[in-house]
Amino acid sequence: MKSYRKELWFNIPSRRGFVNITPDVEQAIHESGIMEGIALVNAMHISASVFINDDESGLHQDYEQWLENLAPHEPVSRYRHNDTGEDNADSHMKRQIMGRESVVAITNGQLDFGPWEQIFYGEFDGKRKKRVLVKIIGE
Repeated sequence: MKSYRKELWFNIPSRRGFVNITPDVEQAIHESGIMEGIALVNAMHISASVFINDDESGLHQDYEQWLENLAPHEPVSRYRHNDTGEDNADSHMKRQIMGRESVVAITNGQLDFGPWEQIFYGEFDGKRKKRVLVKIIGE
């Protein structure tokens, strides 16, 4: 068994955003030479997420609205975390809802997805550089 590690870096210019990283993960699988195994993809920051769903703009807008309803950014004074001088408590909660990582099977050197599945990086406190870990394990 072998493993391969790659970091993807993002600097989303807005506070929140979603990026389809499926091609980046597919490239990492190709680089790894692994034909059968698993790919772990996880956000390496506590205010960002990695998740799997459909690449459809209406769904992404629905996520944005739904997450903002669940954990509104303002007023920032509503959150004790922000008493430390931060203004990003909502981003931690949004990350908790959307998840830290995704694991996908690799079969014949390809992501073994269901219909419409894609991997996304979700940013909830952007305007700075953050990374995603891609760890591929198999043969």
